[in-house]
Amino acid sequence: MEFNQAMANKRDYYEVLGVGKDASADEIKKAYRKLAVKYHPDKNPGNKDAEEKFKEAAEAYSVLSDADKKARYDQFGHAGVEGAGPDFSGGFGNLNDILNDLFGGGFGGFGGFSGFGGGFGGGRGGQRQQKVYRGRDIRVRVKLTLEEIARGVEKEISIEKSVPCSECGGKGAKNSSDIKTCPACNGTGQVQRVVNSFLGQTVTYSTCQQCGGEGKIITNPCRTCGGTGLVRKRETIRVKIPAGVEAGMQLTIQGEGHAAKNNGINGDLLVVIEEQEHKDLKREGNNLFYTKVISLPDAILGADVEVPCLDGAYKIKVEPGTQSGTVVRLRNKGLPTVNGYGGVGDMYVKLAVWIPKKLNREDKEIVESLRGKDSFNPNPTKEDKNFFDKLKDLF
Repeated sequence: MEFNQAMANKRDYYEVLGVGKDASADEIKKAYRKLAVKYHPDKNPGNKDAEEKFKEAAEAYSVLSDADKKARYDQFGHAGVEGAGPDFSGGFGNLNDILNDLFGGGFGGFGGFSGFGGGFGGGRGGQRQQKVYRGRDIRVRVKLTLEEIARGVEKEISIEKSVPCSECGGKGAKNSSDIKTCPACNGTGQVQRVVNSFLGQTVTYSTCQQCGGEGKIITNPCRTCGGTGLVRKRETIRVKIPAGVEAGMQLTIQGEGHAAKNNGINGDLLVVIEEQEHKDLKREGNNLFYTKVISLPDAILGADVEVPCLDGAYKIKVEPGTQSGTVVRLRNKGLPTVNGYGGVGDMYVKLAVWIPKKLNREDKEIVESLRGKDSFNPNPTKEDKNFFDKLKDLF
């Protein structure tokens, strides 16, 4: 469970870099290099908080800048890229080297970096860029049995979400002639204000209040969607859940969330895994645990007993003279790891010897006759003395 807790405490990599899930490779690189400059230990000597933020940003960039790692992270979260972060055992690297790598070489040194904001931030131009909206994500919870987790499963999930209005094609109006350029901002979505001061003229920009930053006004809204371009609809989505998932893990199904207005980018469907308690087996990571109660004669004489496994009943051999608390390990009878790198876990069967509390007269006489026999007097061997040490190693 320590692994789950560590994963749960990690911040989302997109949140760390301050970018959206639809960010391009260039946007991810640009966001990282700003953080690399801001928090690099060379610039913040002795500042542990800055050092941790630098490591966090580097880890996020190492995953999101790699197409394969990014795909695994988008689907499985932190569990899909466990151990994929950068190695800082050799130090943090020279800041100039990092910047040269990010800029493709030719960087003139840290001292000349003061122009970063102007050189890469870009200025406002007269031409308005088309604003692209992103729909909201939808989060649902799915309960799985251990059997489903062991083999992987496909689930049908029913959700209600926003979709483009079929009547107006998501435009908000049936006819293009009903969509006019905003007269207040001339279609830019922004209004400017010029302020004169002793330092000269300063131009500020703000969102146009008349069109809400859209740059257009709908004069005759669609009656079906009221001009929003979106309507609510219930849909059933089939989701493939891989084997080995754990409680709290989140799978991301891209593009299956709410639609965005103006035919923007759909949000994602976030599937959170819940695990149903098994009636017999307990789970710890990828290992399973079961307690099998055996009779005193079986413990003394030995026997073959059945234990439940996820793929059916399995016979194990109880050796003669088995002590209560003995643990039998069944290799590869546990659960697979979700990313496939850790193989399959094991199942541990603890044998507990049943000691009856009530005996009839005949049974008492039989047991009493055994009391004085040498075979039934305690005579612990070296192996018996090390029994609890072995248990410590197993657990």
